[in-house]
Amino acid sequence: GVLGSGDFARSLAVRLVCSGFKVVVGSRNPKRKASLFPAAAEVTFQAEAVKKADVIFVAIFREHYSTLCDLADVLVGKILVDVSNNTEINHHKESNAEYLASLFPACTVVKGFNVVSAWTLQSGARDGNKQVLICSNNQEAKRTIAEIAQVMGFTPVDMGCMSSACEIENIPLRLLPAWKIPIFLALGLFLCFFTYNLIRQVIHPYIREQKNKLYKIPIEVVNTTLPCVSYVMLSLVYLPGVLAACSQLYYGTKYRRFPDWLDQWLQHRKQIGLLSFFCAALHAVYSLCLPMRRSHRYLLIDTAVKQ
Repeated sequence: GVLGSGDFARSLAVRLVCSGFKVVVGSRNPKRKASLFPAAAEVTFQAEAVKKADVIFVAIFREHYSTLCDLADVLVGKILVDVSNNTEINHHKESNAEYLASLFPACTVVKGFNVVSAWTLQSGARDGNKQVLICSNNQEAKRTIAEIAQVMGFTPVDMGCMSSACEIENIPLRLLPAWKIPIFLALGLFLCFFTYNLIRQVIHPYIREQKNKLYKIPIEVVNTTLPCVSYVMLSLVYLPGVLAACSQLYYGTKYRRFPDWLDQWLQHRKQIGLLSFFCAALHAVYSLCLPMRRSHRYLLIDTAVKQ
């Protein structure tokens, strides 16, 4: 069963039908929403849908959970899968799943599928993250949802009891978590090399020879800085692999766990490499700008001489 008729509910129904499940959708306006769902899915009123299903995906907002209280008697003994997310990290004192469980104590609530997007559900697990994070206080209910996730083509990950629901709900709200350290690393390297090149190309000539070379800052200084950052970050891509190989040779085994700092370094190699390529591409663009800036300056000088 699927309660709701939004984008996620429709994508979920499509994926369940394609995986061979019998799906019944509960909506407040079934006649108007029926055309949005696959023909194999039965679209009816919420009360009728709840009666026909043992596992129910609650695909509605937290603010609308209270509208289901009239169905409390019919929901007794059902498995409710909370797929909701929040708009802010730790927006509420308790997670949405815990709040749903408090409203329906006679039901078994499982948190899951909230880290999977509607697009991934429609296009299949091959086009997105295959992991489905699941948590609940009932082991049997978790096993049931894990089996459903596997049939749908996803990889269920048991995150423990319901107290983990808050952590799971915060995961989609973190913007590019794997890029945080590489981006700060790239910015730090850029500031260091930019400061050095600024002193060398602009400040030092001005102090020693009284030459004003401020015009070099926006293009030449930046263009000198970018390849330095690119080369250093490229070396940081290959260095952890060398250190890992040395560690394995030293201990004589490849089954020994790497230190945490080296393990994190190895996991961020892809992001560091992409940022290195980005700096190299910017360097190429800035290099094309150099002759245009110089020709423009010479044109101004030539015009002044003719005047």
